Amino acid sequence: MKNKVIYSFLTALAVSACTYDFPVKEEPTLGDVDFGKMVSIGNSLTAGYMNGALYSESQNNSYPSIIAAQAAMLGGGAFTQPTVNSTNGCFNPAGGCTQGRLVLKNPVSPAPTPTAGDNGASLAPYAGSKTALNNWGVPGVTIQTAQSPALGGPATANPLFSPYYARIASNPGTSTLLGDAVASMSNGGTFFTFWLGNNDVLGYATGGASNPAILTDPAVFQAAFTNALNAMLGANSNAKGAVANIPNVTSIPFFTTVPVNPVNLPQANATALNAGFAGYNATLDGLKGAPFNLPAAEMDSRKIAFTTGAGNRIVINDETARDLGPFWDQMVTFGVLNSTQRAQLEPYRFARQAIVTTSSVAGDLAILPASAFIGTLVGGNPQLINGLTVPLADNWILLPSEQTQIQNAINAFNTTIANAVTANASRLVLIDTNAAMQNLRAGTVTVGGSSLSASITPPFGAFSLDGVHPNPRGSAYIANLFIQAINAKWGSKIPLCNPNDYVGNALPTP
Repeated sequence: MKNKVIYSFLTALAVSACTYDFPVKEEPTLGDVDFGKMVSIGNSLTAGYMNGALYSESQNNSYPSIIAAQAAMLGGGAFTQPTVNSTNGCFNPAGGCTQGRLVLKNPVSPAPTPTAGDNGASLAPYAGSKTALNNWGVPGVTIQTAQSPALGGPATANPLFSPYYARIASNPGTSTLLGDAVASMSNGGTFFTFWLGNNDVLGYATGGASNPAILTDPAVFQAAFTNALNAMLGANSNAKGAVANIPNVTSIPFFTTVPVNPVNLPQANATALNAGFAGYNATLDGLKGAPFNLPAAEMDSRKIAFTTGAGNRIVINDETARDLGPFWDQMVTFGVLNSTQRAQLEPYRFARQAIVTTSSVAGDLAILPASAFIGTLVGGNPQLINGLTVPLADNWILLPSEQTQIQNAINAFNTTIANAVTANASRLVLIDTNAAMQNLRAGTVTVGGSSLSASITPPFGAFSLDGVHPNPRGSAYIANLFIQAINAKWGSKIPLCNPNDYVGNALPTP
């Protein structure tokens, strides 16, 4: 579940009880669960990926390492992670790791800014013993790629290749992430955490739902998930495990930080824009009457207008909207438009202004990187302004219909996960991160009297600056979510950590 960002937002996953009381006063015990050797398999959330990179501090604050530390107080075993030994990590693997983790800079930029990268040092092969690893979290992995040897190589002409797995794979190009985790469980594993499936929908969502090929089909997900979970269970018939479901990805800061009405216009600019769209709006009025007779309400909803001041909505292309091109072609035939006017209208065949979400209206969502794109010029031309005179393309926006599609996929995936846990109820417990996320988003979560919010804003934000992954405080919150469920399931009394003891996002620095 790996992603890059730029702006402010936050969120962390919550526990079923949204308020913690510290300290825990019950006598600690592991109950009916054995933490002699815990093995964790998952994606970037398990690896400890934060601020757009995998680096030493982020790994040290991964949620499974926090769980293991709490269990170690009661005699739980060591938890070995594939340390990268990097201060900043790699923000841009495809660009040679010249950039590292995100930080807030002020006043240079109000948005997260990459640090200097480590030039690929964090992607170098892990120097320690791979057979001794407990954390098998790999950023970007899906439920299917976790079971594919292509994940480990070769690197060239291989869309499944992950440098994050290749560095820890037992046999790159032959072994699989699942196989390595299973081997670790078979070698004395007593407990496991399993959190796969987020990237089966996240990548589709963060790309503005522009590439349907990367959204996993629910039937494919069910088969792959069942196989992976059964493999972990089969590695040790006595081992127990905690399985997390998939949160509603559109509730994380990556999708909730950038408003779709961010434009503040001086009067002269608003007047100029309205003059520029006058001809476009006139064609919409013309389509209401004969011979076209298109619905007036629909045509009015496609009109583009601006006002002086703040709150102006961006202009987007809605691929689900009626294509106006053929109607404009007919207007040329009828002599209503000339060929020059028709050519000028071409970029707006699917255009409309974005819809603002309200309590009663499901609106559009802009992805976080749009904050640095809206208002930029195309080719330096002051007449071609992205999001104003040039409609934003599909990859920048999640339409209401796309949000519904994403939620339907998540619901199907979570049904599969819940059924799999129920089928192995004596050995597994479900971690409902989906419900926890809803609590965070609703603003009902407090920790030790302090709020924990679904944003990246210091000091109460639970998400790191990439808007997708939790920061150390949010990661501690997730760890407590697991611990609470384990305690309730098997009579354990593993102490909760105090998320307030973990750092959040730092204030902007010069």
